[in-house]
Amino acid sequence: QVQLVESGGGLVQAGYSLSLSCAASGLAFSMYGMGWFRQAPGKEREFVATISWTGAITYYADSVRGRFTISRDNAKKTVYLQMNSLKPEDSAVYYCAAGDGSNSGTVAGYEYWGQGTQVTVSS
Repeated sequence: QVQLVESGGGLVQAGYSLSLSCAASGLAFSMYGMGWFRQAPGKEREFVATISWTGAITYYADSVRGRFTISRDNAKKTVYLQMNSLKPEDSAVYYCAAGDGSNSGTVAGYEYWGQGTQVTVSS
């Protein structure tokens, strides 16, 4: 079966950086677009970033553009999210997801989801 497993979350002070990874299995990884979403308590799951199957095209939410970088390594079946200049409002559970590339900026655009990894940014 398809599995997406996030790692790299933790507690960090504002202004510092974290790198998240999402390892995929049971999936033709290179044929899927990948995305990162996040969800804070009491909030809806929101789009963070997406990357096309070749890695040539990326798109970011306005709230993270310029601070976060999404990348992928198809040989390792892994997608990454480098998060710099973290802010307290970035605190959330971060989820990776795989989709066919349509509606890649929305939750509905993704078929497979990981279990999430907690990111907490202290002030």
